[in-house]
Amino acid sequence: MKRNRISMAASLLVVLPLHLHAEQWAHYGGDAGGRQYSPLDQVDVNNVRDLEVAWQYRTGELERRTEFQNATAKVQVNPILLPDAAGGHLVLCTPFNRLIALDPGTGAERWVYDPEIRIGGYASPEDPEGLASPAFANCRGVAYREDARTPADAACRHRLLMATHDVRLIAVDAMTGEACDGFGDAGTVNVEPLVLGAEPPAAIGEVKFPSPPVIVNDVVVVGSSVRDNHRFNAPSGAVRAFDLHSGELRWTFDPVPRDASDPEYRNWQPDAARQTGGGNVWGLMSVDEERDLVFLPTSGPSPDFYGGTRPGDNRYADSLVALRGETGKVAWHFQTIHHDVWDYDNAAQPTFVDLERDGEPFPAVIQATKTGMLYIFHRETGEPYFPIEERPVPQDGVPGEQLSPTQPFPVEPPPLVPHGFDADDFWGISFLDRGECRKQYGDFRLGPIFTPPSLRGTIISPSTAGGINWGGVAVDPRSKLLVAKVLRMAHFARLIPVEELPAGIEAAGENIMDAARPLLGTPYALKQGPVVSPMFTPCSPPPWAAVVAVDLEAGEIAWQSTLGSLDALMPIPLPLRWGTASFGGPIITGGGLIFIGATQDNRFRAFDLFTGEELWSALLPTGAFAVPMTYEHQGRQFIVIAAGGHPFIYPRPGDYLTAFALPKSND
Repeated sequence: MKRNRISMAASLLVVLPLHLHAEQWAHYGGDAGGRQYSPLDQVDVNNVRDLEVAWQYRTGELERRTEFQNATAKVQVNPILLPDAAGGHLVLCTPFNRLIALDPGTGAERWVYDPEIRIGGYASPEDPEGLASPAFANCRGVAYREDARTPADAACRHRLLMATHDVRLIAVDAMTGEACDGFGDAGTVNVEPLVLGAEPPAAIGEVKFPSPPVIVNDVVVVGSSVRDNHRFNAPSGAVRAFDLHSGELRWTFDPVPRDASDPEYRNWQPDAARQTGGGNVWGLMSVDEERDLVFLPTSGPSPDFYGGTRPGDNRYADSLVALRGETGKVAWHFQTIHHDVWDYDNAAQPTFVDLERDGEPFPAVIQATKTGMLYIFHRETGEPYFPIEERPVPQDGVPGEQLSPTQPFPVEPPPLVPHGFDADDFWGISFLDRGECRKQYGDFRLGPIFTPPSLRGTIISPSTAGGINWGGVAVDPRSKLLVAKVLRMAHFARLIPVEELPAGIEAAGENIMDAARPLLGTPYALKQGPVVSPMFTPCSPPPWAAVVAVDLEAGEIAWQSTLGSLDALMPIPLPLRWGTASFGGPIITGGGLIFIGATQDNRFRAFDLFTGEELWSALLPTGAFAVPMTYEHQGRQFIVIAAGGHPFIYPRPGDYLTAFALPKSND
């Protein structure tokens, strides 16, 4: 049945005329439901090999910023294309929140708005400006909305909303890039007083806004990243909503329920509900405006890797939470990880697709997870599309820990990555390399997924980076194929009693990958990192990254294809197709193509949607750890990707935006 369905879908590309559609890329991820899909079909499986660079733009951040700032910045932006009524600009933000409008046909700069953000790390008594700590500046995108309450010929009828590294919400006129005077204070809502005064409070720099806001009717909703692996009472991960027109605060939702009237409060101990932080939404949210719903993929509660200070399941953390956009009230929720001690945040954007079940429409939302499992629900009711089972998982955590005895597993589709790690999984390029892996990690606790952190160290598989991370998934609404970029590497976590720490372990400049760091307020320090050999190759077997297609209605994996080559990482450039460490995600187009960067080999690739065959690739100036986008301009389809390296896995900074298109016709 699966093969027949895919064959029928492939035939659509032959039967349907290959033409450009009116839909454009007006949201992060293509639309408000995060499908990462475009119906544009000028570029297809037959001509994709003819793609060439149409233009390339540089933001100038490499010259504007210090070496340290660029080394820690994350270039993960997904640009959007504005409608002609709003200027028709291609709009992006740099990691430092410079908002830039480009000509979509040439890449020429039209205007720039610079909010001049405060760039720093975490404040402390010794370093009040946070200048000694990594900044990790990031801006994944911005949101656009036409404000119906503003007169048609007035400024800011068409407005762009951007959430900033230094926790501001900014509105500018989409046509000109000028600040919207009627929004907050001269176009800016300073959210820092709310963040610093929340429960638990934050220090300056501990909370940041890396992802774009979402807009549900006239409400702008903003999530946040929260400093983790630091203290049990990390800052609040509250999600906040503001009035689109004025910037006034409309409502607040905290994923840690602190109000005794909340139905989930009873499942928390009062002290834990008051003191636990995190649960924040640092990834991407989605919106169903027709149903007045905003979907939150929440992260883990503080601290990661130890939950003795927060007994219980810790709901609404590690959940998909559907809120009413008007009020912020919970419509329904589902927890994908109970009592998270693996840093298995929900980071991927909830993704919409219209399915059928028993001949009836099923408007679905999909939560892809770091565990590689896909949870599919009815958007309005939260009813699962496939059954979800609570299954027993390993116990015997560290002293003081109270693990959940079960975790929720979808019956279908199967996990997209291996679940667990045993002694036979150790791998190396040579027998010597494999021997070093066994020597370094052989005494660690091994086992199936959800084996808890331990005093001797535990190998965690899937990795805390996924599975599926913030790059999300793409869905083809015609064939009902879902495509995910998955990481297949292992991680380790070791908890060390604080009294066993050597003196000076908290010295400034210590790298968490080289030394244990205390989880303040707990009996433990944490040491964690990737499971790699002394040659820095993974100790788990390849392929280490893959593109995977899933037939959603059948609940089956359709195909898998390795993503990435090692030639750019080796002294001798051998084209070993074993995959590489990766961040980012795919898009699908109406031409039956998947476009994706996300690898350490500087390549941007196209795959056949129905077979997984790699059809095309192009070299970029550095790694492209972002989600691509596509649009039509003056009869020509462009495919665009940002490239800037990655501070953790590919420290080769860049400030590039590259557009590809077919050669111009001579007609």
